[in-house]
Amino acid sequence: MYHIILVQTEKDTKKKEVIMDNKKSKKENRLQLFQNQSVRTHWDEGKELWYFSVVDVVAILTVQQNYQTARKYWNKLKERLKKEGNETVTNCHQLKMLAKDGKMRMTDVADTEQLLRLIQSVPSSKAEPFKLWLAKVGYERIEETEDPELAFDRAMETYLAKGYSKNWINQRLKSIEVRKELTDEWNERGMKQGLEYAILTNELTKAWAGKNVKDYKKIKGLKKENLRDNMSNLELVLNMLAEASTTEISKEKQPEGLEENKSIARKGDNAAKKARLEIEKQTGKPIVSAENSKNILDKPDNKKIRGKKR
Repeated sequence: MYHIILVQTEKDTKKKEVIMDNKKSKKENRLQLFQNQSVRTHWDEGKELWYFSVVDVVAILTVQQNYQTARKYWNKLKERLKKEGNETVTNCHQLKMLAKDGKMRMTDVADTEQLLRLIQSVPSSKAEPFKLWLAKVGYERIEETEDPELAFDRAMETYLAKGYSKNWINQRLKSIEVRKELTDEWNERGMKQGLEYAILTNELTKAWAGKNVKDYKKIKGLKKENLRDNMSNLELVLNMLAEASTTEISKEKQPEGLEENKSIARKGDNAAKKARLEIEKQTGKPIVSAENSKNILDKPDNKKIRGKKR
């Protein structure tokens, strides 16, 4: 299941959309933002605890832009604290989180209480603001658990602040709902979050758009950016049609195993593919284009929106 979480800094000026995957797995990995710097986090639903990537926090506190430098700093600090008999370091454990190279790698993590203790060991002017941020992260999680609609409201505010049009935002939020229904169905079919979801998404995209995800992002000049955040209205609509069709066919056919689910993904995209080809025939131009979020936000109407927001 997909969720949206929007994290604000202590100044309430920066927000970040974070999309979560597969609630049923009881593991939620998120990318959250502190003063425009990302922190990888994990929500343990069973323990009801946040876990934070320690090296990400150390990078912020020590003002290190280079990940490897921050990692080396943390390794030395960890060694020193262990020699001192620091129980916090001893009790820290590791979880798989998305690394810079796009792979899931074991990462040192700490819960809120452990992190607050570790912060005391790092000389930094950002210590107090970071403590406030930790408290806010927990508070917003409680708020959105009690009222999930808040997450969507915050998503709307964030996209408006970035300069997206209301029409695009409505399509984007709808696409999140459609995607959530699809991943729920994949979960029911025994597909695993991560690699298998990525394989199925790639099949689905390749079928309707004629491009796999990697090539699609290359056309738009993207690297790690979210592909859907860089789709035009029409691209979002066709992608939603493909995902919704795949969900319904899967519910009917109840495929087993990765290969059968890949076959369903390709079949589900037929309607979207036909629609794309027909529109391209009528307009004489391709649906999949180099237009990305920068192009979208630079359109005259969106420039006016951004000007008003500023």
